[in-house]
Formats: sequence, C-alpha cells, structure tokens
Amino acid sequence: MTDLGFMRLALRLALQARGKTSPNPIVGAVIVKGGRIVATGYHRRSGADHAEITALKKAKNKARGATLYVTLEPCSHFGKTPPCVDKIIESGVRKVVIGMIDPNPVNNGKSVLKLRRAGVKVRVGFLIEELKEANEAFLKFIKYKMPFVVVKCAQTLDGKIATKQGQSKWITSKEARDFTHRMRNDFDAILVGSRTVLADNPGLNAPQKSKKIKKIIVDSTLQVSLGASLFKHTNPGDIFIAVTKNTTKKKIEKFRKKGIRIVVCPAIKGRVDLKWLFGELTRKGITNILVEGGSKIIGSLFKARLVNKALMVLAPKIMGDESAISSVRGFRVRNVNNTIRLDDVSVKRIGEDILVEGYVHGNR
Repeated sequence: MTDLGFMRLALRLALQARGKTSPNPIVGAVIVKGGRIVATGYHRRSGADHAEITALKKAKNKARGATLYVTLEPCSHFGKTPPCVDKIIESGVRKVVIGMIDPNPVNNGKSVLKLRRAGVKVRVGFLIEELKEANEAFLKFIKYKMPFVVVKCAQTLDGKIATKQGQSKWITSKEARDFTHRMRNDFDAILVGSRTVLADNPGLNAPQKSKKIKKIIVDSTLQVSLGASLFKHTNPGDIFIAVTKNTTKKKIEKFRKKGIRIVVCPAIKGRVDLKWLFGELTRKGITNILVEGGSKIIGSLFKARLVNKALMVLAPKIMGDESAISSVRGFRVRNVNNTIRLDDVSVKRIGEDILVEGYVHGNR
C-alpha cells in the first residue's frame, strides 16, 4: 500500500466513531513497519485515548523505527489527556504522515514543528477534502463556535410533508425511514419545534441504544406536555427546551424540577432567537444538530442562515393540494434568483424514494 492507501485506512477507522467523540474530532491512526501494518487505532469517545495512543499501546516496541499515519495532526497540549506528540517522540517512531493540520489554534502546526525538531520525519497533506468532510462539525465548532446544522425533510415531489389536517404517515418508504432514523447516531442532538411535538408526539431517540442523543425543543412559551413521548426513557439532563422571557416562571420551574434544561433565550418578534440559542448550545458541548421539523422552524433556520446542509427525501407522490403543509415555510420570495441554493448536490435511490443532499450555498 502507498501512503495514500494507509491514510484511507486511517480514515475508515476514524469514521467508526462518528457521532461519539464530540466536541473532539474523529481521528484514525495506522502504524506501519517494513510495509506491514503492526497496529491501528481510532479515537472512540471524548476523554478516551486518542487514536495515536491507542495504536502505540498496541504496537509496543514495534513502533520504534516505524511510520505512523494519522488523519489529523497530533495534539500538543494538555486536555482530558496528555499531549500525544510527546508519546509519539518517546515511542521511537521514525516518520509521521499527517492527513491535515489541526485547525485548533492551541495546536495548529505546533506538533509538526515539535516532531521535526526531535528528528522525526513529517509529511502533511493527504485526503484533505475527505477529512474536512468527515470532521465538518468539528471544523465549524473551532472556527465559528457554532454547531454544524443539518436539516432533514421527507416530502412528496411537490414539496408537501403532510395534508392540510396534518396527516403525514407515511409519505416515504420504510427503507427511507430506516435510513434517516439511523442518521441520528451521527449527531449530538436532534431539534424540533413545539408544533411537531404536539402534532406527532415523536420519541426522538437514536436507534443505537448506547447513543445518548440530546433533544432540543424550540417552544417560545413552553406549550409541550411533560407526558410527551420524548421525555420517556431519556435522561432529563439531555433535554433542552428553548423558551423566551414571555414564558411564566411557574411553567419553567415545573420542568426544571424534573431535571429538564430550560434555556431562556432573547426573542425576535416573540420567537426564540435561534442564532443566540445555537451559540449557547455550542457552549454546552453540542457541535452538530439534526433538525427534523417542523416546516416553520426549518424556514426560520434557513432564513437566519444557520443551515449548513440539507437532506431531502422525495417520495414518488404528488399531493396536489395547495393548502397541504410544505416542508419549508416562512419565506417571501419575489425573484427566483433569491432562493436558497444547494452546492455539491448528490442524488441516490433509497427503496422507492430519492435522497437529495447538498450544502447550503455560501454556508458550508
């Protein structure tokens, strides 16, 4: 295998921990000696050994004189774990091949410099675009201190998610529903509006039982009931309800006594200031959010330029009712050139449905 081949293996290892390492990035490592792989590792969760350390522990003395492939520049600072770069130097590794430099200012090239000063050969720059995509939430968190936001919709070909009466089960096929349900495992949190909770009573759980996904409800005046399904079988501390100052203290205390986190937000025209909310959620360690509705919340997020990526599942159905509920609401567009555009669009078939995926233009 070439350097590129070993880096691809390191990336595949890193992807095994997608959705489990926040606020840290996903990282994979491979140790090679004499053209043979002697150890591999990946960062499994925040607070656990980093990928390089896991691989070095497996390799033991075989690391001396070997080449270490790692998807992201090793850390050079004390966090929940000691600096990886010091352990790499101590191990006797002869060469380190790095996928991309760590954008975090506390590292950002410092480990590369330290390795070279210690006599370790270093090469940088492999699979950069793939690695950026794999860690897109981490990159946004580091650069903007905001979460990476993905909107998901299931709709008919004419853009409807429910009838006028709110009936929506089921627009898409079971294969598509299962696919999008599994996506929850990759995120720190799921966000919905209060109307979705009141109308559909979703559980908002991840299919992987070990995944402790956080649930965020945007509910300006706290209309949801404590009897809603989303409160069941969930740690109350993993539930955030965003309200405005117009909510009564009595209501707020009722939920807080149950251990539920009420986030009192500034208001814009009586509604939660979503940009302020997302900044607050980032400070609480949430780096990526999957938005599952409703259409007004999705529209507000697009309007506020807070959406990074859109996933639209299109069912081969046409509702044809102009009073039916659209997947995105809240826009007044007079010129077609002023619509939200998606870049790097991909299309694939899931069962009888079609998944359209793309990044919001100018907000990747």
